[in-house]
Amino acid sequence: MTHYEEIIALRQELKKPGIFRHNHIQMRMLVWHLTIRCSVFFKRFMDIILAVLAVVLGSPVFLITALLVKLTSPGPIIFSQVRVGRFGRHFKFYKFRSMYIDAEARKAELLKHNESGDGVIFKMKHDPRITPIGRFIRKFSIDELPQLFNVILGDMSLVGPRPPLPSEVRTYTLEERKRLNITPGITCLWQVSGRSELPFSRQIALDKEYIASRSVWKDFLILLKTIPAILTGRGAW
Repeated sequence: MTHYEEIIALRQELKKPGIFRHNHIQMRMLVWHLTIRCSVFFKRFMDIILAVLAVVLGSPVFLITALLVKLTSPGPIIFSQVRVGRFGRHFKFYKFRSMYIDAEARKAELLKHNESGDGVIFKMKHDPRITPIGRFIRKFSIDELPQLFNVILGDMSLVGPRPPLPSEVRTYTLEERKRLNITPGITCLWQVSGRSELPFSRQIALDKEYIASRSVWKDFLILLKTIPAILTGRGAW
């Protein structure tokens, strides 16, 4: 039973007669609310601690990547883009630039080559807009490192559904919009289950599965599984 189903069931129980039953259900609701609040607080606490630690320990990688991006192609080191966060709120999303500066302008002419299942998101294995160094940093998810600052700012979490583009959200069904009910993340269940090789419908299904059963322990397991997924580069385009 999900958190939402549980609270609906508890509210229905409260409507039934009986003082003892009423007090018992009220206590269960109080415990439920405290558990959820503690879980949210601990998740945020873990996000900040681990993100700051990753930035400090990964500072040499940040520096080397920044130099390589700057020296191998013209344009800014950091690529920023508007993404959609929790409850549809827009925020600036950061990555190391892995494409040429005219990438967005060239996207329209490449849409017919979209290799992503279901066609909602755009993915192309041999995207000509990607720079040589960009191909390497994308394969091993090094380009995602600046999103640690999104985590520190509170726009993202370490674990959660990947934040979509506003243009993608406009095509979502009501069912697909459920993935916007929680804070987006750097890694997620489908990121450790096939990444770009999965069709969009499967990504949505895994996001909904995560939302229905999320916990701090599950976040920890996903973070652990992310390490081999990054090192092997499997499914990364």
